[in-house]
Formats: sequence, structure tokens, C-alpha cells
Amino acid sequence: MTTKILVTGGAGFIGSAYVRHLLSPRAPQAVAVTVLDKLTYAGSLARLDAVRDHPGLTFVQGDVCDASLADTLAAHHDEIVHFAAESHVDRSIADSGAFTRTNVLGTQVLLDAALRRGVRTFVHISTDEVYGSLPYGAARESDPLLPTSPYAASKAASDLMALAHHRTHGLDVRVTRCSNNFGPHQHPEKLIPRFLAGLLSGGTVPLYGDGQHVRDWLHVDDHVRAVELVRVSGRPGEIYNIGGGTSLPNLELTHRLLALCGAGPERIVHVENRKGHDRRYAVDHSKITAELGYRPRTDFVAALADTVKWYERHEDWWRPLLAAT
Repeated sequence: MTTKILVTGGAGFIGSAYVRHLLSPRAPQAVAVTVLDKLTYAGSLARLDAVRDHPGLTFVQGDVCDASLADTLAAHHDEIVHFAAESHVDRSIADSGAFTRTNVLGTQVLLDAALRRGVRTFVHISTDEVYGSLPYGAARESDPLLPTSPYAASKAASDLMALAHHRTHGLDVRVTRCSNNFGPHQHPEKLIPRFLAGLLSGGTVPLYGDGQHVRDWLHVDDHVRAVELVRVSGRPGEIYNIGGGTSLPNLELTHRLLALCGAGPERIVHVENRKGHDRRYAVDHSKITAELGYRPRTDFVAALADTVKWYERHEDWWRPLLAAT
């Protein structure tokens, strides 16, 4: 029997990778996928070109905050995988309103629709940033939430709203919290594609502060495989951290990008640190490994080189986005 899945934010970087994964010829389960995406600056139908003609794909342009639309779509789907979010920290610092609306209200609207319409499973995609900065160790799913930025706070609120729908109403909600994603098709406002855009354009890269802010890097393909494990085999009401296993200071990552682009350290420009910049993120993903068998498959060094090559070959894709940012 075909499972009908509603994927919100399915024209975004991670959501579209998940849709391509679901509709891959190698996918073990028959699914029909509806993508709901508002197509803001961060959404692009070009990310779905590889599956555009797939008979199992339907696209709906719309807002997750539209209660009537959410209700209509929930009535015709078995499961919801909720990627749609405002996600750029710098934008949340400048104007948090859109983040509260989309990330908190939009999640609540979808959860209520899922509850009314008897949706079987609701997978809510979140971020390691809800744990805040860690001086040492790695965050476990049971750790307290200490978000710093308005973005992280809005995601923490949406996590709690999702889990409340499980605890109060019994809705099968599963929450994932991932580390920093990278790979092809990522919007050039994010660190790796932003730096590559600068280097490939002959310019500089703006590195915040001393560059010693540490992030764990997760290839988007590993992320979506983990999300699918949670959708298929995860437990209701549970949280699953998804890590990539490669932690680097931003300065070291920058030097790696410089080397891959044949550029020298003079291309680095240290800029004033952003407000509330968390020093270090790290997640312990032993739970999803033990329960669901997740392990990152992607070799970071090879994947970073492949990502650089993709951006070199697809300037026609990222240059218009960069100009509009």
C-alpha cells in the first residue's frame, strides 16, 4: 500500500534532498509525496528537477500558517515530515518576527491539522542549536534547551509544541535535531556556500571573530537517511539527535575551502562577531545509532571536495540567489 507523505519545506535545501531520497528508484517503500512550500527566497523548484516528472510527486505552493490549507492537505495524507522553517540565524537577529510566525505558529497549525485529520505520524525537523553553546561534551536528547538566537528559540518552542501534542493528545510525534548541514543546492547565505561564492567570484570570505567557533558537519544525504529511519522505525514521543561526526573550528573549515579553491589565507577577512554567537555545538547521536542503526556514511573530506566542485559547475544556480540575498 502506498504511503502518502506531506513534506513541508520540500523545495528547501534539506527538504528537497529528502524528497529526492523518498522518490529514488532505490527507495524500498512505495510512497506518494506532496511538497508544500511557500517558495520564499530560500525555496527553489530547481532542487526538485531530478524528480519533477515522478508520478508520485505533487507540488503545492502555500504557507504552513494557512490553517485551511493545512487542514485540507492533512486530510489526504498518512504522515507529515515538517522541514519548513526560517533558518538563518543572522536574519533572526535582524528581525525575529518571521521566525516566530513560521517556526512556532506554522508548526502549531500543522500539528492541530494532523490531530484533527488523524495523521498517523508527524516527524518534526529541528536543530542542535536548541541546546545552546557547549563548553565541552556533546548534547544528549534529555539535556535542557538553552537557545541563544531568536532562530534557536523559535525552534525550541516548536519542539516543545510538537512534543506537547504527543503528551497531551497522543499524536505520534517524532523530533529530530541535526548538526550543521552541507552539500549541493544549499542557499549561499549559509557558511560553506557563502564562502565558496566569495572565493569563486575572486573575492574574500567574511569570518566571524577569531574563527574558533566549532560546528559538527553533517552531509545532507546522511541527514535525510537518518530522518527516513526515524519516520519508518522511530518511536512516538522520542527525540533523535543526528550528527555528522566531523567537528571543526570555522577557521580550519575556511582553510580547507581555501585549499580546495586554490586560494591563500589573504582572502580571509575577519569581521565583527555576530551578537550572541554560540561558541560550540556538538550532539551525541548514540541513541539513533543504537535504536535505528544510523551512522554517517559520507566521508567529510571527499564530500567537501565534491561540494566545492558542484558550486564551481553551477554558478548559474547560486549567482542569482546571491544577488538577491
